[in-house]
Amino acid sequence: MKFQGTESYVATEDLTVAVNAAVTLQRPLLVKGEPGTGKTELARQVAAALDVPMIEWHIKSTTRAQQGLYEYDAVSRLRDSQLGEERVHDVGNYIKRGKLWEAFAAPGRVVLLIDEIDKADIEFPNDLLQELDRMEFHVYETGETVSAIHRPIVIITSNNEKELPDAFLRRCFFHFIRFPEMETLKQIVEVHHPGIKTELLTTALTQFYEIRDQQGLKKKPSTSEVLDWLKLLLAEDLSAEDLKKDSTSALPKLHGALLKNEQDVHLFERLAFMARRER
Repeated sequence: MKFQGTESYVATEDLTVAVNAAVTLQRPLLVKGEPGTGKTELARQVAAALDVPMIEWHIKSTTRAQQGLYEYDAVSRLRDSQLGEERVHDVGNYIKRGKLWEAFAAPGRVVLLIDEIDKADIEFPNDLLQELDRMEFHVYETGETVSAIHRPIVIITSNNEKELPDAFLRRCFFHFIRFPEMETLKQIVEVHHPGIKTELLTTALTQFYEIRDQQGLKKKPSTSEVLDWLKLLLAEDLSAEDLKKDSTSALPKLHGALLKNEQDVHLFERLAFMARRER
């Protein structure tokens, strides 16, 4: 079965090609793109489309690669030995399985999402090279080798906050999710807000792209943010005419859904001020 997108996820042709190529090559799919362009959601939709379970490993700045394999709780074992607990004789009682172990041990194929890998330390990707390549790892405390029963579909996301090592990149199939063009974004909106009036949608998206194209913007609004904005416009029952900018403000209606820092708000306020002075 090949991934072609789902009813709730509009996948462009190049994205579906990337997913299916990674599955065929049995390599991790490394997905980059702006925050809010649907990278994490892609993994969920691939799992839904292929009808397989999904295991999510969300990476933080403090996450270590070893945590994805397993963790050994030596402190609990020491405490239990002092208390004379019987379970202390089986070291396996103090081994906590990580997300990779869960994926390797799954009875069927799964989608394994390693989300926002660039948040971790620079050595994090290199520490997973062998495990992702060979699909196995060794548990030193028990002496066992854990091998994948079924090779999982691995999807790795990155917000491009830091460069990933070349050795890691060589083992991945790479895809960059470009920000959707107007027609593709209209399809995405139709999935989330079916039946939205054409005039309202066209006016709103025109304003949205004007904001994204504004020079000096610190954070461009994303797909998820325009969906939130449209939801607010519909909730307030605003029309296309209501969205037309007046001469006193360059800010769109309900701009807090699109502009997420004071620098960008001030930028548009200055633009409005300059426009008034020129009149």
